[in-house]
Amino acid sequence: MSPPVAPLGWSRWLVPPAALSVHLSIGQAYAWSVFKPPLESALGLSGTQSALPFQLAIVMLGLSAAFGGTLVERNGPRWAMTVALVCFSSGFLVSALGAATEQYWLIVLGYGFVGGIGLGIGYISPVSTLIKWFPDRPGMATGIAIMGFGGGALIASPWSARMLESFGSDHSGIALAFLVHGMSYAAFMTLGVLLVRVPRAVEPAAGGTGSVSGVQVSARTAVRTPQFWCLWLVLCMNVTAGIGILEKAAPMITDFFADTSTPVSVTAAAGFVALLSAANMAGRIGWSSTSDLIGRKNIYRVYLGVGALMYALIALVGDGSKPVFVLAALVILSFYGGGFATIPAYLKDLFGTYQVGAIHGRLLTAWSTAGVLGPLIVNWIADRQEEAGRHGSSLYTTSLVIMIGLLAVGFVANELVRPVHPRHHHVPAPREAAADVAADTAGTSPQQSGSA
Repeated sequence: MSPPVAPLGWSRWLVPPAALSVHLSIGQAYAWSVFKPPLESALGLSGTQSALPFQLAIVMLGLSAAFGGTLVERNGPRWAMTVALVCFSSGFLVSALGAATEQYWLIVLGYGFVGGIGLGIGYISPVSTLIKWFPDRPGMATGIAIMGFGGGALIASPWSARMLESFGSDHSGIALAFLVHGMSYAAFMTLGVLLVRVPRAVEPAAGGTGSVSGVQVSARTAVRTPQFWCLWLVLCMNVTAGIGILEKAAPMITDFFADTSTPVSVTAAAGFVALLSAANMAGRIGWSSTSDLIGRKNIYRVYLGVGALMYALIALVGDGSKPVFVLAALVILSFYGGGFATIPAYLKDLFGTYQVGAIHGRLLTAWSTAGVLGPLIVNWIADRQEEAGRHGSSLYTTSLVIMIGLLAVGFVANELVRPVHPRHHHVPAPREAAADVAADTAGTSPQQSGSA
């Protein structure tokens, strides 16, 4: 499938809605918790078992983005969005079959494995194209799209809950809800497939340069640079800190104030989760747009430095003041979302636009790592503290201190980021670029003059 080239007069502002149609759909992943209780009741699962489809989906997101990034670069955004549509929607259909037949392994296979591939390819599908359309404001452009991934749960969560109320929360009702999800998301993602375009090579996108110039580094070369691994650490630490709160938000705020005169109700805890989702979404567009003004390294200094201070604030006085706890958590989650949205622009600044989507895909393995690490730290320590007879905010004190340490590691890694050495720069001719991508896809070493 050839990348669709924009005709003369095509507005670049039509591309972010195309990206949003995909990201709002795959952002449903953050609403998986809605299906956990019904699945546990209908199929007799434990909490760990009901979390497996989501965990596998996040792992597959990172792996498919890493291994499929070069294919996305070669085949273009329409191909990538089509693959994402097929895999993500098919994952729901396979899950529907699993729920209908009470075969849980089919739900894990469908939502976790097949759907997870759709998550990864869909997540990186518009990144390179948006950066090429908006070279003047790459942070804002990628923030608009990636905002959709953070906000998808705001749509999917109440929608899924309403379907389960209407269809029933037994295995047949869950199956019907999965079926409706699969068909609806297929239709919605089709809008993005039909709408997306790449800029014409012969003329610049509005506000941009229109030609490949400056620093340009291939994906194979980028992963051999210290800059890539510094950013890998930066993203991993920032995501670990944010997902540690996001994954356990409702029980955490309940535990923090359980021993006070104003305990948090179940309804209030659910409202807190919704606020965190809104902060996650707002941070993706707000902070990434700010990075266009103050620079990528400076905005990550804010994410990591101020984030550590927010964790310290929760640890020291969080259980004495609900407003302080909520405000600090909202700031942390806004940094969590902002970190995701800013990293593609940071990569573009360091490595250029050539194969930036493939580089971004490889970097998302940090997300897979953090998706396991963050919940593991918070849940394992809380369980050990509870076994030792502790309760309330003391269940999380050690976890909060660890998160501060991880953010400090990320802060140092960000400070170590320097411009990529000129020996890694390479501006390929069109034929050479095609050969380079083909060689990278096949796993062979391309013969490039001037490449490291």
